Amino acid sequence: MLSQYKIYPPETVKTTIQLPASKSISNRAMILNALCLSTAPIKNLSDCEDTKVLIDAFNSDSNLFDIKAAGTAMRFLTAFLAGMEGEWIIKGTERMHQRPIHPLVETLTALGADIEYLEKEGFPPLKIRGKKLNGGEVYLSGNISSQFISALLMVAPTMKNGLIMHIEKEIVSKPYIDLTIGMMAKCGVHVKWEGNDITVKPQNYKAVDMTVEADWTAASYWYEIASLLPGSEIKLLGLTKDSMQGDSNVVNLFVDLGVSTEFVVDGIIIRSNNKKTKKFFHNFINEPDLAQTFAATCCFKKVPFIFSGIQSLKIKETDRVQALINELKKLGYILTENEIGMLEWDGERCIPEKEPAIDTYDDHRMAMSLAPGSIVKQSILINDPDVVYKSYPNFWKDLKHAGFVIEERK
Repeated sequence: MLSQYKIYPPETVKTTIQLPASKSISNRAMILNALCLSTAPIKNLSDCEDTKVLIDAFNSDSNLFDIKAAGTAMRFLTAFLAGMEGEWIIKGTERMHQRPIHPLVETLTALGADIEYLEKEGFPPLKIRGKKLNGGEVYLSGNISSQFISALLMVAPTMKNGLIMHIEKEIVSKPYIDLTIGMMAKCGVHVKWEGNDITVKPQNYKAVDMTVEADWTAASYWYEIASLLPGSEIKLLGLTKDSMQGDSNVVNLFVDLGVSTEFVVDGIIIRSNNKKTKKFFHNFINEPDLAQTFAATCCFKKVPFIFSGIQSLKIKETDRVQALINELKKLGYILTENEIGMLEWDGERCIPEKEPAIDTYDDHRMAMSLAPGSIVKQSILINDPDVVYKSYPNFWKDLKHAGFVIEERK
């Protein structure tokens, strides 16, 4: 039987938290370090599960890689291995085998890759016969996962003819592509992005020292706590004002939900105040990983909202939109998905379950975004709490450090 945590909140939070290293930066750094043929260790590399599967893959003597539930690792490794001599098999969890990868595979195939679906057409597991890719010119839809575009970008300089990508439609999670390009630039590779066209000429990567900054998405759960708990003051270590992470926009977004941010030498200090917007509107096209945090915060603060730009949430660890609708209904909030990419709460309530247990759907962000609901509900039950290891292994320890009481049930 899976474990369950019952969480009780403190009266207020005044604490200092060492945030985990950025998973997004760590995973890109791992691929770029390999492409640079660098032997230097990456400093402050994330210890989350999503990064560990990449570390295991690079340290493995096998040609079979199990990346478990790590979507980033699946996409990045598929592109990386397609250009590496040898025969490789890459697989994951049952849910991973339900997440489509055909846009990436079809594009790589057009660029000269030899990739075979081992089970269902369009989905992992994959058999890859690696070789030097020809490269060339391709067309991609911008409303697919930005990880597909980042995966192609990182291997593009190694292709015989480089790569020209024509991006069609609005780009989802553009800051993550900017992050990839910025990290490539630090490794000596120039990418030209004009309009909807991205050009990467054949180039050689240069080995550089890499240090991973703290994770802004992880910070969002502490912003939620500060927003819900008056008088809170939380210092979050390792965050910088000039971060390339798109989710650093949490600083601006939480102003309307009553949290101020002060940048200090070693991080930030966030403080709760009494500000609260009457209704929250935002297009999460650039920060989809923040949508769960804001949906939960708005419901718990009784702030109606309309979110757009969240279509990529449908193909994450779970269908995050449906998961939010299901779990927040247990707590008494009726959310509606008006159309793909839009989620709304107009303030409609229902009778909450007597002792609701929040299902986490193998999704770390479901656990972390809903746990602060204990502040409003006096306590909350979270099923399968170990899912947080995917991106923030110390989340529950940090909550305890901040004064939350956590009882483990079996």
